Amino acid sequence: MSKAVAINGSPRKQQGDTAMLLAPLIQGMKGAGCDVELSYAADLKVRSCNCPNMYCWYKKPGSCCLKDDMNLLYPRLWEADILILATPVYVPLPGEMQNVINRLCPLLEPLLETRDGRTRARFRKDVKIRKISLVSTGGWWEKGNFDTVVRIAKELAEDASVEFAGAVIRPHAFLMKQEGKLTSDGEVIIEATRKAGEQLVRNGAIGQETLEAISRPLIPESKLRDVYNSLIPKQ
Repeated sequence: MSKAVAINGSPRKQQGDTAMLLAPLIQGMKGAGCDVELSYAADLKVRSCNCPNMYCWYKKPGSCCLKDDMNLLYPRLWEADILILATPVYVPLPGEMQNVINRLCPLLEPLLETRDGRTRARFRKDVKIRKISLVSTGGWWEKGNFDTVVRIAKELAEDASVEFAGAVIRPHAFLMKQEGKLTSDGEVIIEATRKAGEQLVRNGAIGQETLEAISRPLIPESKLRDVYNSLIPKQ
C-alpha cells in the first residue's frame, strides 16, 4: 500500500475552503488504496528555518538542529510516497505553511548539481517521496492568481528531483457553498476532486480534464468583482 502525507496550511484548518477541497481528494486517494496521513500546519509548533551554517547539510546531514514539532513530521515524510501541500492563496502562503516548507531541507541530499541551467538537489536515498502535488483555494476569480503558489510547489519538486503530479486549484472557492451547503456546482467539483485523488494514486498523476473540471469558472468575472466591491464601506 502506498503512503501519503497531506499538510493543510490553512489557519482555518477543518473550517476552511482548503479543507473542503482536500477532503474529497484524500477520500479518492484512500479509495484507490493509499494510506493518507493529514496534518495541519497551524497545529504544529514549527519555528522558522534559522540555524547557522546549514546544520542539516554540513554538520549532521539529514538532521535538523531545531527541536520542535517538525521532528514529529519528519519520520512520516521519510516513509511517504506522495506529499500533498494544501494551502489557500495568501501573499503568497500562510506563515505556518511557509515555515513547514522551508524546514523540508533536511530531506535533501547535501549534494548540488546543475540541470537545465538550474542548481538542483535530490531527496536523500532513504526518503521515499516520489511525487508532490498541490491543493489550493482562493477567493479571486482567475486561475492566474495561483501562479506563485503553483510555482513554489513545482520548484520544490524540481529541487528534490521528484515528479510534480498536478495542481488542484479552485478559484472563488467560497461560491461552492450557499448558506453553508454545497451548491450543485460545488457537488460536481467535490466529485471531480475525489476522482483526482483516485487518479493520483492509480495513474501517478491527475488528468488535465479533471483539473479543468475542478477549476472551471462559476460566475462571470465582472459579477464577482461587483460582489466584492459592494462590500466596501461607504465613506
